[in-house]
Amino acid sequence: MSDELKRQAAAKAVEFVEAGMRVGLGTGSTAAHFVDLLAARVREGLSDIVGVPTSEATRAQAEKLGIKLATLDEFPVLDLTVDGADEIDAELRMIKGGGGALLREKIVATASEQVVIIADKSKLVETLGAFPLPLEIVPFGLGATRNLVELLAADAGCEGEISLRMGADGKPFMTDSGNVILDCAFGRIEDPEGLDDALKLVPGVVETGLFLGIADVAILSAADGIEVLETDYSGEI
Repeated sequence: MSDELKRQAAAKAVEFVEAGMRVGLGTGSTAAHFVDLLAARVREGLSDIVGVPTSEATRAQAEKLGIKLATLDEFPVLDLTVDGADEIDAELRMIKGGGGALLREKIVATASEQVVIIADKSKLVETLGAFPLPLEIVPFGLGATRNLVELLAADAGCEGEISLRMGADGKPFMTDSGNVILDCAFGRIEDPEGLDDALKLVPGVVETGLFLGIADVAILSAADGIEVLETDYSGEI
């Protein structure tokens, strides 16, 4: 997805922001364009905007651009969150967490009245799972947790390589919350809800990268234009 297409999707999402809103700010390259464009609108006079970032990287970007920031402790209910996705299906079920911020992204999204997803149209898939599913895991007991994840995933019909995400420094990647990530290459996830329920039975799993029943609108950009999808899907998280 070119930067220009990312920017087009982000620009469409900015249209959802109104004066006085509390806005969740997503993480990733497409969400970064949204933060840039939102900051420009704020400088142009869009008033009383408060952002709640989903990662330390987004926090640093928004602070540098002059967006007023707060936490969910200060504003436990947000008007809107705009974020990206690694995969999304026709029911707006998603895999997220490629950037390593899935826990905070899910907390912020579920605290929001409306969630708008911006993504490359090629990320619209018939069945989730080609993108490895990230799981945020407590470092303690990692081997035991991984074994139980593999067992329960298999019971839910999903098998594939489960690997510990490594950072550029050759050490395990650490999330902003001090956890590690397992990337699960399942290939196809026929029953996302069933898999999500199964994985949450594992004590060491903090959160999964399955975002189900969370997105309200998806803005999908492609060379031939932008498609906006909406859903009334009301599955439980």
